[in-house]
Amino acid sequence: MAKSVDKPVQVTCPCCHAKLTIDAALSVVLSHEEPPKKGPDVDLTDAQKILAEQQRQREDKFRDSWFEESHKEDILAKKFEEAMKKAKDAPAEKPIRDFDLD
Repeated sequence: MAKSVDKPVQVTCPCCHAKLTIDAALSVVLSHEEPPKKGPDVDLTDAQKILAEQQRQREDKFRDSWFEESHKEDILAKKFEEAMKKAKDAPAEKPIRDFDLD
């Protein structure tokens, strides 16, 4: 019985447009070539606006983190109070032991 020598099939993925080389006889993918990635669609005339927006976002994040750090004790105290309220309202459940999980 002679083996038929089939050439690999070249296929383009309809979703990501990658190029696949498939061996039909073995039903396996022999190689995968990703499509070339597109660069960012940015107009350089808008660069000043983009940089200003990024600066504003950085300042907002810094301001938020500064507020959280300066009020950390109050925030943690309130979170603890809420957790205690939930713990009091929730029924007591039997704890799960490691032995029960086997």
